[in-house]
This record gives sequence, C-alpha cells and structure tokens, in this order.
Amino acid sequence: MFEVKTQAYANKREHYADLAQQAQGLLHGEPSLIANAANFSALVFHSLPGLNWCGFYLYDGTELVVGPFQGKPACIRIALGKGVCGAAAQTRQTQLVRDVNAFDGHIACDAASQSEIVVPLVRADGSLLGVWDVDSPHVARFDAEDRAGMEALCAVFMEALAA
Repeated sequence: MFEVKTQAYANKREHYADLAQQAQGLLHGEPSLIANAANFSALVFHSLPGLNWCGFYLYDGTELVVGPFQGKPACIRIALGKGVCGAAAQTRQTQLVRDVNAFDGHIACDAASQSEIVVPLVRADGSLLGVWDVDSPHVARFDAEDRAGMEALCAVFMEALAA
C-alpha cells in the first residue's frame, strides 16, 4: 500500500524533490494513463498546501477534455488557446498566473480559484497529451520554484507513461 508522506521541509525545492521521488514509486510499472493520472492527482493534492484543485485535461485531437482530478467538479471541455489551460496547450509553455482575475480570458470553473499553474504535457514525438492544471484559492500561491517543481513532477509522469 502506498502512503503519502507528510513531513516538514526546509524549502519548496526539497519538498518537490521528495514529491517527485514519491511519484516515481507510485507510478512505477503501471502503464495505464487513467490510473497514473488519478493517483498522481491525489498525491499532489494531498501533499502540497494551499490547493483547491489539481488534475489533468487530456487532448482529444480537437480540444482539452477533463481527466482525473482532485477538487470540485470542473469545466469539461476547453478549446486550445482559451483560458490558462488552452494557452498552455497551444503555446506548449507553462503558464504561471499569480492572479487569475488579471489573466485575459480566464475560465472560472471554480470562483474560489485565485492563482493557477498549468504545465503542458508533450510526448517525446512532440504530440500533445494534455495539460496538468493546479489551482489555489490564494493569490500569488505559485512562483518560479513551483514552476520548476511542477515541471519536474510532470516529467516523472510522462516518463512513467513512456516506460
């Protein structure tokens, strides 16, 4: 049985490194996208403070469709280029939004969300799998360390799928 470790960390970098190690162990040997996405979402949601939603939007060839997540019910479909998730998918660049109210075209699936980080998930062949989306009810919850940590976590997720 897998158990989420709860402990104090000296800094965010240390916390994300430990979380990446936990994710590697959790996902090791499991080829199912859905199973891995569900467990990955639960791991992150219950390990990082100040989150109200985290999960996946998977690209179906036309648009992003909600996948496994933790949090309140979410928007089901997001067009490429629309909102923070659509921007990350279209540009293939991580979107770090300190205040979603200042993001032109933000899609408010949960009015409580005040900041957001979205990491595009791109396969080795360059095709888009989807995006990893994390929301917080706190303005400026995410910073450059969170960007690096989330990108490292997503790399672990993508590596597990490729194995």
